[in-house]
Amino acid sequence: MVKNIQQITQIEIYKLSIPLKKPFIISLGTIYNAENIIVIIRTDKGIAGFGECSPFMTINGESQSTCFIVGEYLAKELKGINALDIKTCMNIMDRTIYGNSSIKSAFDIALHDIAAQNAGMPLYKFIGGKKVKRLVTDYTVSIGEPDKMANDALKIKEAGFGIIKVKLGETKKTDVARIRSIRKAIGNNLQLRIDANQGWNVKTAIKTLQALEKYNIQYCEEPIPRWNFMSLKKVKKKSPIPVMADESCCDHHDAKRLIRLNACDMFNLKLGKSSGILKAQKIIALAEKENMVMQVGGFMESKITMTANAHLALASPNILYCDFDTPLMFAEDPVSGGIIYKENGIIEVPETHGLGAWIEREKLESMEKAII
Repeated sequence: MVKNIQQITQIEIYKLSIPLKKPFIISLGTIYNAENIIVIIRTDKGIAGFGECSPFMTINGESQSTCFIVGEYLAKELKGINALDIKTCMNIMDRTIYGNSSIKSAFDIALHDIAAQNAGMPLYKFIGGKKVKRLVTDYTVSIGEPDKMANDALKIKEAGFGIIKVKLGETKKTDVARIRSIRKAIGNNLQLRIDANQGWNVKTAIKTLQALEKYNIQYCEEPIPRWNFMSLKKVKKKSPIPVMADESCCDHHDAKRLIRLNACDMFNLKLGKSSGILKAQKIIALAEKENMVMQVGGFMESKITMTANAHLALASPNILYCDFDTPLMFAEDPVSGGIIYKENGIIEVPETHGLGAWIEREKLESMEKAII
């Protein structure tokens, strides 16, 4: 039972738009800018919690504009509620509107920030985590011609990253050529992960994954369309490369279904899919029970969400992989505090109370906003 009270008195919603250093291309389309939402929840005791989401129209069916509008609906319902009662707050949001997991995740992160600050501890400790492992992010190569992708991978290697993620999801011939060129450029020692973003059909997925076996691939994210999850087991069974469910695993209900189907080897957690930390923890509990390993990743979030991701990654020994590279793709960094990107992709998590990441008032003032 929640004993303390931090009554929500004001909620601010901001549109955060930042151009990328260069276009980021995946099988679902090309991304030129991060079009995100920042949520700040303030309480009667003077605590402010920060949250963020990066809606992805082709994955969670939300945009910056829809999140801004739905965020106002949610804010009106949450005003006056105890921010420390996160479960009740999430239930209120779910009763207010179905789905909309992206914008709900921004509220969830802000609520957890408040709760951890109130408890006087870093977020990872508040959710039961420990600093007993090293977090290391990969860096992603977007889709392009094989030679260009190989050159991009080489630059990532030269920058000191030891793990490279490669976007695929087109034809077998082209995707195999891409990995062949990348391996030729970077050698066989660096860890290599691939992500098809639902780009293959079942037959192409199986044939491509079998052809890529000799290139020492760590795992493949979401090889086939999310709606075809009943066929994911077939891909997993015939693939020599472990299969990670991403777009087909949004919340704990999806995770439970995939486990029952024995459809995948591992899960990719994203707060924008799960509606935030509270429901992500339910996925973690299911995965731990099955001794499944997990990755924590994201969309095009800034260090606000990536810091929340890092705290979450410390909450389970089964979370082995991190995909926290998108803030490094931004043309500018609007965030104060937060995770620190160190050499070789190592991530340092802040020890300050709460989330430990925020945006200064002067930067917020330049953004379109709604205050409830």
